[in-house]
Amino acid sequence: MGLALTSTVSLTGLIGNLIDVEVDISEGLPGFTLLGLPDAALSESKERVRAAITNSGESWSNRKVTVSLSPAWLPKSGSSFDLPIAIALLMAQGFLPNLIEPKTVFLGELSLDGSLRAVRGVLPAVLAAAKFGADRVMVPAANYLEAKCVPGIEVIAVTNLRDATSFLRTGVQEDFLIESYSDPTPKSQLDLCDVAGQRVARNALEIAAIGGHHLFFIGPPGTGKTMLAERIPSILPPLSLSAILEVTAIHSVAGTLAQRDLLSALPPFVAPHHTTTSVAMIGGGSGAIKPGATSIAHEGVLFIDEAPECARGVLDSLRQPLESGSVTISRAIGSVTYPAKFLLVLAANPCPCGRFSGRGRGCTCSQQSIRRYLQRLSGPLLDRIDIRVFVEPPSRAEMASEELGESSEVVRERVTLARQVAALRFSGEAWDLNSQIPPGHLRKRYCATKSAMNFLHMELDKERLSARGFHKVLRVAWSLADSRGHVIPDESDVITAYQFREGMELFQ
Repeated sequence: MGLALTSTVSLTGLIGNLIDVEVDISEGLPGFTLLGLPDAALSESKERVRAAITNSGESWSNRKVTVSLSPAWLPKSGSSFDLPIAIALLMAQGFLPNLIEPKTVFLGELSLDGSLRAVRGVLPAVLAAAKFGADRVMVPAANYLEAKCVPGIEVIAVTNLRDATSFLRTGVQEDFLIESYSDPTPKSQLDLCDVAGQRVARNALEIAAIGGHHLFFIGPPGTGKTMLAERIPSILPPLSLSAILEVTAIHSVAGTLAQRDLLSALPPFVAPHHTTTSVAMIGGGSGAIKPGATSIAHEGVLFIDEAPECARGVLDSLRQPLESGSVTISRAIGSVTYPAKFLLVLAANPCPCGRFSGRGRGCTCSQQSIRRYLQRLSGPLLDRIDIRVFVEPPSRAEMASEELGESSEVVRERVTLARQVAALRFSGEAWDLNSQIPPGHLRKRYCATKSAMNFLHMELDKERLSARGFHKVLRVAWSLADSRGHVIPDESDVITAYQFREGMELFQ
């Protein structure tokens, strides 16, 4: 008979909860009972742990085994409980010392042969372990670099259960080669100089990057809408350290860390297909509640091409995260909140055939079909878009020119300088981007010049602007002022911002 205790971490979204894994071995009929609201994957851990222990040369107890995961009221999910259960079982049988100090947290999924598989969410789990006072954490070797991102906690990486038990008995860790993680300096293979012409669209891209404003590109196929959107991360400033950890934690939970360099300071770029569902866009799932595209694009760009082709309700589901900067998903197992601050970029053709253009290209669509096509984008969603640009096809001269446009590095320097001006202005405030200025402050401390405000009030009286549009124009005007070196937005800044917002006659 024996009793043993180990610790692990259970994630609810990005929030980690310390879990005590208690194992009791007592006299009675042989059996294995798992308590503490486990899900299906966790309930199956009995067979994985049994096979891993026996195939690692250890002994499996043929007595009554009770495993309790505390706190019992918290639902548990995933396979990362395998390692702490196996270690506690061996401790309860007296095959391993019952460790009290240093406090160790165990994470890992066991294969039947005893090897350890990588698990999701290691970074937020180790952050939670450090918060709860753990001294060290034992993780699969495949998760070592991710766990090492957290300072102040010792990371023990093991490849199998034999190495784990050997370390607990001797304190000696097996040596194995682990490549260091990549340089976090932003590196993008895409450069803005690849885009021919498009002076207006490039200017809109720069203003959007300065203030974090949402964009809508509309134009015929092949004019460069997707190329422009894909190059937005290359002109955005590098992520801060706190943002890097938050973004990496989200990608760890979502299982998409392989798609970007670990600890990369390059803002993420997410481009879901227009056939995606609301659950894939926002997040959810029947078991563990996973982040969707909006959260994976946190601190970066969410690009939706062929926006009118999206199913009804998918784009409208973005309205709430666009306002709040977070997504709360409620299911029967509970509610999870993920951060979702992203720059939204929509792209669409001007008509069903895509040939409509201000240069008189041959479009056979009727005015009614064009209107019906564009009305698939709801008014409330479009009202949340700050900048709208009609992307014309580049001219022959622009395509034939050997002179390249400005590179992403040059534009990024201007964006960074403008953001520094805004950060100085907002020092002491709860926000740092022009797009985040609260409405009340826009009417008082951060209003434009008197003539500029009179212009906006006239447009508001004529019902050409909604109240939200009024505030959107002012925020874009601040970004224009920062890029032009103006201390306060003047009438020219406000008029340009208004033209950016109302730049598509098709929606008027």
